[in-house]
Amino acid sequence: MIRRRVGRTDIEVTELGFGAAPIGNLFTEVTDEVAAQAVDAAWDAGIRYFDTAPHYGLGLSERRLGVALAKRPRPEYVISTKVGRILEPNPTPTGTDLATGMFAVPDDLTRRLDYSGAGVRRSLEASLERLGLDRIDVVLVHDPDDHVDQAVTEAIPALIRLRDEGVIGAVGVGMNQWQAPLHILERTDIDVIMLAGRWTLLDRSGEALLDACAERGVSVFAAAPFNSGLLSQTGPIREGRFDYGPASTEILDRARYLAALAGEHGVLLPQTAVQFPLRHPATASVVAGMRTAEHVTSSVRWLAESTPDAFWKELEP
Repeated sequence: MIRRRVGRTDIEVTELGFGAAPIGNLFTEVTDEVAAQAVDAAWDAGIRYFDTAPHYGLGLSERRLGVALAKRPRPEYVISTKVGRILEPNPTPTGTDLATGMFAVPDDLTRRLDYSGAGVRRSLEASLERLGLDRIDVVLVHDPDDHVDQAVTEAIPALIRLRDEGVIGAVGVGMNQWQAPLHILERTDIDVIMLAGRWTLLDRSGEALLDACAERGVSVFAAAPFNSGLLSQTGPIREGRFDYGPASTEILDRARYLAALAGEHGVLLPQTAVQFPLRHPATASVVAGMRTAEHVTSSVRWLAESTPDAFWKELEP
């Protein structure tokens, strides 16, 4: 699988990345065995970039990913995780995290936002323990939507110091919007931005951010290429999730148009969805959530299939 360099660092990621939120029981529970099989399938397919976070399943995603990769040669793969949420004992558990965090796990722990330098270091130490590693390649400040100033003045400088000391390899931010990352890009020396759902076949609102990243030599990890599953459908689209919730009528109509356009060119909607983000020069990897080995196999196949130039030309505004 093709590898692409992350910013100005020496890190290279495969152009398809394994998004590990689903093996943290996003929305529904999966077993340890199914999660391990998904990671194994990704490895067998040539995927060597894996993304996780403490947020995903209250640490479950990190733990499962660490176990599944423990037998693999460490120099051969890249892991990214995130900081900004500290996991602490929950004083008032309800039994499940679904309502609060969207993960089907017991809520014995709770998340506390912390974008301070001390919080960054504490979060990294806990992630290293859950992953069973002594270093993390890429660290992203996770969802500082209401804490952008603190991310700029505290969290990112703390990570940059760790990068300069060789403790971590690359520094970035991961968000579901493009405006705040653009602000951060203009004010800090980051290497990469993970942009979830805003540079997809269906939602191209993040283009200005990608253009700015390309100008500055900063890479983009285009996450959630299927926009929470809507664009992964191969049959008639009747309903689906968009950005973690039910898709609106307007969004469904747009997805149906894209599916029909793909069909006119003899290709499938998810095939075009997983390929689209890589058409921008700033994109280093498309990070797709993968819950099962079958999800891995499908994503890898869709990436490899040929899509006619005529489709991309007709897609342009």
